[in-house]
Amino acid sequence: MIMTRMRAVVPVMCLVFLITGCETTSNGQKTVIGGLGGAAAGGLLAAAVGGGSTGIAAGTIMGGLVGGAVGNRMDAADRREAQRAAMRAFDTAPSGRTVAWRNPDTGNSGSITPTRTYQTARGQYCREFQQTVTIGGETQQAFGRACRQPSGSWQIVS
Repeated sequence: MIMTRMRAVVPVMCLVFLITGCETTSNGQKTVIGGLGGAAAGGLLAAAVGGGSTGIAAGTIMGGLVGGAVGNRMDAADRREAQRAAMRAFDTAPSGRTVAWRNPDTGNSGSITPTRTYQTARGQYCREFQQTVTIGGETQQAFGRACRQPSGSWQIVS
């Protein structure tokens, strides 16, 4: 169960790096960025499901390994396409409408589907979403929530 949840969080963490504009060109940097995001996601997930220090450490290590593999396989053009799709989905797509992306050079693709839009008690607009990323023929799915920042940009918050 924890492994299934960790596999669902890794693509979301990749999207976090996409939306914040992180862009690199060398494989080493992509691996490090993916690994750091995956490690953070794994550790947070393990803590969220009540894992003790051993569980959190294991989640961090596993998340780092999986995130590094995903980060290594997405190039800068993949990330740009995914970022554009995410911004279109969050800014203009009605709930339930999928915004897809595809990089014809790598064959990698994905989609973002906003599933619910709401306003917080503080007046901030947020959107829950489902994300699918297919890299090298392997598809990963994740769920998350993005909220509009005062600057107008969107930030993944979970």
